[in-house]
Amino acid sequence: MKTIKEVAKQFNVSTRTLRYYEEIGLLHPSRSISNQRTFSKKEIAKLKLILRGKKFGFSLEEIKEMVLLFDIDRTGIQQLERTVNYGEQKMKEIDEKIAELTQMKNELQQLYTMFSEKLTRLKGEDT
Repeated sequence: MKTIKEVAKQFNVSTRTLRYYEEIGLLHPSRSISNQRTFSKKEIAKLKLILRGKKFGFSLEEIKEMVLLFDIDRTGIQQLERTVNYGEQKMKEIDEKIAELTQMKNELQQLYTMFSEKLTRLKGEDT
């Protein structure tokens, strides 16, 4: 069991973040006799999943659904199905963003080339 400060330090998050995750039902830390939050290995594993989900751009609602499905279906099938579904959606979003950024880069490259050539010509005319 680890205290909220230990967990926050381990994962480089604020204690407020951990309390918020508890508030919205993502985490369920235990309480010590002195009413201090303590995190079991299970809760720490959940936190790892939450942070991984955030890293990949999932919303907290999506993460909550994926993480808490395991509590409903201990086989893990529903959790994996939902995770695969959300993963497919996220990869599609990423592919769309890559295409958009590639198009922006190509347009910027064309402008850069055009402006560089114009600058070279203008400097050549001055001499």
